[in-house]
Amino acid sequence: MYRRPLQSAFRQLLNASASRAVLGKAHEQDVCQSRALVACWITADAGVPNHSQRRALHSTRELLTVKETPQTTDEEVGAFTKLIEAMGFTGPLKYNKWKIKIAALRMYTCCVERINYDEFFEKCSLPDTLNSWFLVAQLHVWMCLVRMRQEGRAGKYMCRYIVHSMWEDVEQRSKIMGIDAIQRKESMKVMTETFYAALFGYDEGILSDDCVLAAAVWRNMFNRQCEDPRQLELMVEYVRKQMQFIDALDGEDLLLTGEVKWRPLVEEHAQSILKVPTTTYNDAGL
Repeated sequence: MYRRPLQSAFRQLLNASASRAVLGKAHEQDVCQSRALVACWITADAGVPNHSQRRALHSTRELLTVKETPQTTDEEVGAFTKLIEAMGFTGPLKYNKWKIKIAALRMYTCCVERINYDEFFEKCSLPDTLNSWFLVAQLHVWMCLVRMRQEGRAGKYMCRYIVHSMWEDVEQRSKIMGIDAIQRKESMKVMTETFYAALFGYDEGILSDDCVLAAAVWRNMFNRQCEDPRQLELMVEYVRKQMQFIDALDGEDLLLTGEVKWRPLVEEHAQSILKVPTTTYNDAGL
């Protein structure tokens, strides 16, 4: 799939993440600069004619939850369950744990096999490397994590195995492509730090307006190297519509099957929410 050596891809990822670590103390300044950059782009676009087809800026002062339906309340658990979970173990869940693990693996597989990565590379001007693949994959994994965290203790348990499946996949890919053990260990450590930093940025963006979300995408997916505001606009639109779509999926089906279908990156009526097909039954209940 990749047209560049894996060694080069991992070096790029290592250098980018090392730079992120050096600039970690100036995170607040980076956030302000990225937001200002997005705001400047929006102001500049306002003076350009023939922008009637651009999507309207979503702006709000309120921190809204992703899911508009009532959130799942915390499950009532007994004293014994609280005790063993305080010790780091998982208590009894609503569904069988093995079924949830299988569903988690299937959901991660949907993030890998049902995404047209070449289209993302082309539309976002990303190099065809393992680093770019990981950045696109982690965006979709994050969206799955946001959705499953709304399903109580079982959903949080599933989130752990979605992330576990991702790291197993990344490690296997690096082994197949010939990365030595020492470099692979260091690269995995840097990628882990990058992944969890991106989660915080995307969480802030999805709960805020489009400027904050665009800044998070610019920092994490484009690695602060996007010069075209239309690419940021495309990705912000994609994240918004994708989150609305998977929010409409039934939680129990996701916990038991892990099946997720993704909306296209580019579509004519992006702001419309596709209706999720519901299961129909006959009079016999079949």
